[in-house]
Amino acid sequence: SVYRPICPSGSLSDKNVYDWSSEDEEQDGRARPVQVLLVKDDHTFELDEAALSRILLSEKVRDREVVAISVAGAFRKGKSFLMDFMLRYMYNHASDVWLGDANEPLTGFSWRGGSERETTGIQIWSEVFLVDKPDKTKVYNISQNIQEDDLQHLQLFTEYGRLAMEETFLKPFQSMIFLVRDWSFPYEFPYGQEGGMKFLEKRLKISENQHEELQNVRKHIHSCFTNISCFLMPHPGLKVATNPHFDGRIKEIDGEFINNLKLLVPWLLSPGNIDVKEINGSKITCRGLVEYFKAYIKIYQGEELPHPKSMLQATAEANNLAAVAAAKDLYNKKMEEVCGGDRPFLAPSELQARHGVIREEALQLFRGVKKMGGEEFSRRYLQQLEGEIDEVFVQYIKHNDSKNIFHAARTPATLFVVIFVMYVAAGITGFVGVDIIASLCNMILGLALITLCTWAYIRYSGEYRELGAVIDQVAGALWDQALYKLYNVAANHRHLYHHAFPGRRVDEAAEEQDKKRD
Repeated sequence: SVYRPICPSGSLSDKNVYDWSSEDEEQDGRARPVQVLLVKDDHTFELDEAALSRILLSEKVRDREVVAISVAGAFRKGKSFLMDFMLRYMYNHASDVWLGDANEPLTGFSWRGGSERETTGIQIWSEVFLVDKPDKTKVYNISQNIQEDDLQHLQLFTEYGRLAMEETFLKPFQSMIFLVRDWSFPYEFPYGQEGGMKFLEKRLKISENQHEELQNVRKHIHSCFTNISCFLMPHPGLKVATNPHFDGRIKEIDGEFINNLKLLVPWLLSPGNIDVKEINGSKITCRGLVEYFKAYIKIYQGEELPHPKSMLQATAEANNLAAVAAAKDLYNKKMEEVCGGDRPFLAPSELQARHGVIREEALQLFRGVKKMGGEEFSRRYLQQLEGEIDEVFVQYIKHNDSKNIFHAARTPATLFVVIFVMYVAAGITGFVGVDIIASLCNMILGLALITLCTWAYIRYSGEYRELGAVIDQVAGALWDQALYKLYNVAANHRHLYHHAFPGRRVDEAAEEQDKKRD
């Protein structure tokens, strides 16, 4: 099977008892809720990128297609309570008794009874679950009934969806489940999915006597979501509602609630009922989900809700950035196979050729991904990808050169050549009486000798690495600008000489053969 990750996430509320962030370490290694979106005192949002990346960019899940199960709704409506039962199912879904022992307290996301808010921002579970066929499902948690204001809260989503469909002609959202808790009218619509669907059909029905805005909301909800469903849940019981010491033990929860919970959670999370998260028709990976988080947080910094056009722009940006990340990852993986790690030294011309082929593969991957914003919008991200690939290639060149034994010996070889040339030049100029030039050559010889000894000490001891890098740069520049050019000139002159006197070269060859015979 192809395993894909499910990321359970909490929702927006108000006060968090968990202060775990990217700066803290999970010493005991146990999974726990992680705060990835923080609500500041001035009502602005802050994304903890390090915490989010630690979870979603781990090697085992970052390139897998993702499912995010999120629960949204007003505060004090039992969202964390529901999420903790979902966690029990994910850890024990292979068992028929996944609810666990009746005397076991409910743990996971922080929750408690009372009228005060408990959690704030967005929390996700630190362990990503792998299943063999997943989805993006949004659960809209509503208490007692679906009121008109509950539908109005979806106005931002539906308006965004309308704009998105104008560009992509695809439904922007996948699954929406209205979870109505504390349902008090089972004699009208029975508990569960079947009763919920009949109730939802009635609530979303469009009639002529409705206000135009109410009609539009209903039309947009139908047009924006691929699948809409509803589940009616009974009240969990008076012990849950009135006992301040209630800790989630199943024995204290009403039996009717437990029976429906056993139906709800598998219905939400079983592999056969969920689909992979898609945006603009493209499946999203954990790596891509990080890019969407980073793009959306930018437009939620103000005190007012962002305009749907801003959300669409952020989606297009994240869409393109995710494609850039995927293409760059492909380039890195293939280049690692060519010259990374313990791979042997590769000739520069061969490395350049392989880089060209792999670079084009990465660019083709980017071009082939479905993206929002149009070709003109994506062009700057293509240029960004090209620039980043070229920067990475420079690092691969340096890494490859470090494996070349002759490249590693270039600095001492250059200094030896300088010492030898200065020694010969000093001898010749001293012999002919040009003492000033001879002294200058001797000074350069001594300086080169000291530099060579210093370089050898740095390589041996590992100290003064910055000075060693300067010596390598100077030696490299001297080799490239002087010695290498002199070598090329000498080789070129030798070629011209043999081209100008071919007969003499033949005569020399004949004389050589005669000597061998003698």
